[in-house]
Amino acid sequence: MCSGSFAKCLGITLIPLMIICVLCNILLFFPGGKTVESEHISKQVWYFGGILGSGVLMIFPVLVFMGLKNNDCCGCCGNESCGQRFAMLSSILFAAVGVLGAGYSVIVSSVSINEGPLCLFGEVNETWGYPFSNGDYLSDKSLWTTCKEPANVVSWHLSLFCVLLVMGLIQIALCAVQVVNGLLGALCGDCCGCCGVSIQSDRRKT
Repeated sequence: MCSGSFAKCLGITLIPLMIICVLCNILLFFPGGKTVESEHISKQVWYFGGILGSGVLMIFPVLVFMGLKNNDCCGCCGNESCGQRFAMLSSILFAAVGVLGAGYSVIVSSVSINEGPLCLFGEVNETWGYPFSNGDYLSDKSLWTTCKEPANVVSWHLSLFCVLLVMGLIQIALCAVQVVNGLLGALCGDCCGCCGVSIQSDRRKT
């Protein structure tokens, strides 16, 4: 498989991951599946890790990866400054953008998972805050009842941010693979195979 085709496969794979991340971030604005006041939404949700990091920023590498296959690589035969080589090299920069975006989402998700959700808690004086700031709730599910409102906010918060974390790690891995693929395409070229086919076709015609 040539470098361009492989890059296109990576771009196609990133699309559903990108959509999932955006949807997860949107759902986090409705803790426990309910509409609440904006000040009762966890602060990490407002960092838009899934929407900006794994969503908007990921659009650029996706478009570039999918467009590499459409380059007219056969037109560069005999030309040292092959356009396909330059395209593969430039894809590395966009892959780096994808790594940064997904990395941002992973960091936000990790911090949020460790800190826990914003919720109403307290036995006597109920207040809104982060009762799990030290991450104990991850190993002790009985602590989840500390949050009184919104209902089921802990499982909602933890599940969605875990999905964002996993999706972000997969996006980082795919973009890292394209960095290697881009280097190979830039160094080894991606147009020899199609040029050979074109030359053979021309010979047959003559």
